[in-house]
Amino acid sequence: MPLRILSPGLFSLPVGLPRPGQRALGVPPGGAADAFTFQLGNALIGNPPGTPALEITLLGPTLQADADTGCVVCGPPFAITCDGEPIAPNHTFTLRAGQVLKIGGTPRSCRGYLCVVGGFPLPTVPTPLAAGDVLTCAESRVRGRRIAWGAVASPTVLHTLPGPQRDWFPDDNFFTRVWTVGEASNRMGVRLVGEPIAKRAGELVSEPVAAGAVQVTHDGRPVVLGVDGQTIGGYPKVAHVVRADLDLLGRLRPGNAVRFVAVSAEVAEELNRAKWVELNRWLLRLSVGGATEFTKI
Repeated sequence: MPLRILSPGLFSLPVGLPRPGQRALGVPPGGAADAFTFQLGNALIGNPPGTPALEITLLGPTLQADADTGCVVCGPPFAITCDGEPIAPNHTFTLRAGQVLKIGGTPRSCRGYLCVVGGFPLPTVPTPLAAGDVLTCAESRVRGRRIAWGAVASPTVLHTLPGPQRDWFPDDNFFTRVWTVGEASNRMGVRLVGEPIAKRAGELVSEPVAAGAVQVTHDGRPVVLGVDGQTIGGYPKVAHVVRADLDLLGRLRPGNAVRFVAVSAEVAEELNRAKWVELNRWLLRLSVGGATEFTKI
């Protein structure tokens, strides 16, 4: 049974988990920009954590159901209505046949996920929704469960390891400044606005890059590569955001403040271990529990 797209929103994209093993072909891993929230939403609705869902960016779509559909919009406080009646974010509900679900904007953070029971088929090459598209899903109903979205820190602190060209930058200005997320940011990369940082003269032969790499362009401003970022690049890299903080990149919106903190490889591993212990603890809890309050997102 389909959900019919009446209005696509700003950038609504079917996503799953990252695609492994394709970097050698020049294909970025893709997948959910905030994999933590994506998996949490699936667990809340009763799906396996990697079930395809709809990623919503800043302003969500308007959809109409052809059949009853169990849903949740997981993430920051998007304005959600069903036939004009408000629906709480992070709270499961059943969209009845013929009803219209409207997902508006959010005053903070950037991305959330519309998860339905059983998920959506994931295209080989996902593309943003357009008016008139349909999302196929199973007829379903769901009992009410909820989680609570946690506060978003400002500025957002991103932990980093040294980039391979850290010695190209003669001072610590990158780390001592608070940067602002620019309006040109997207899933490919988060562009930062601020006073340019100095680097040594010279050009770099293009080399492999990955999500989290902090490239510094010729104008001295950093770009942090996201899940859809290119697989090779020729800008020097002053730092690399640790794996544990990559989901934070997906939550950044234009105007947000960002600060970078250098850590050791041992600290990076501990941060990653702690993050996934926390996620797995909540996935287990949601798989066996009823209504659940969760505040540490």
